[in-house]
Amino acid sequence: MERLEKQQCPFCNKKTLTLTEDEMDIPYFGKTYLFSMSCNGCKYTKADVEAAESKGSCRHSLEINDEKDMKIRVVKSSTAIVKIPQLKLSVEPGPSSIGYISNVEGVLDRFKKIIESERDNSDEEDIKKKAKNLLKKLWKVKLGDYKIKLIIEDLNGNSAIISEKAKVEKIKK
Repeated sequence: MERLEKQQCPFCNKKTLTLTEDEMDIPYFGKTYLFSMSCNGCKYTKADVEAAESKGSCRHSLEINDEKDMKIRVVKSSTAIVKIPQLKLSVEPGPSSIGYISNVEGVLDRFKKIIESERDNSDEEDIKKKAKNLLKKLWKVKLGDYKIKLIIEDLNGNSAIISEKAKVEKIKK
């Protein structure tokens, strides 16, 4: 792992930024580079995942049917879109988008945090009620009582759902 500390942060201009680069071999995905930067001064963070070999644009989809599916490995780059169509949820790439390596449960937990934030920061009862219902459904998914499809689309091909159950197709540009 390569680590550079006391770098100048592009946001607060203090020399409190740490840059890291690591290499990892992920089974069935291949050689992968992990990049991150974090500032102790202003708390800025950014992370990304990049495959050593370009796989081309792709869409990975997974039917989540039971509790065992929570352990399936997920690689998401900062350029990927993550969707759960049944719940009308999606996370689009943008300036604050980060890459990560997790599992299905971890992806659901990220959606959970976003929904909880919406619920907690809204003054509208309708939004709070919708958030509460979505959180119940996510909980049922984790228990295997509610079936959904997880989709990850990445035009750069740096994302994957690593399972024999996952369907992989090229995205037509």
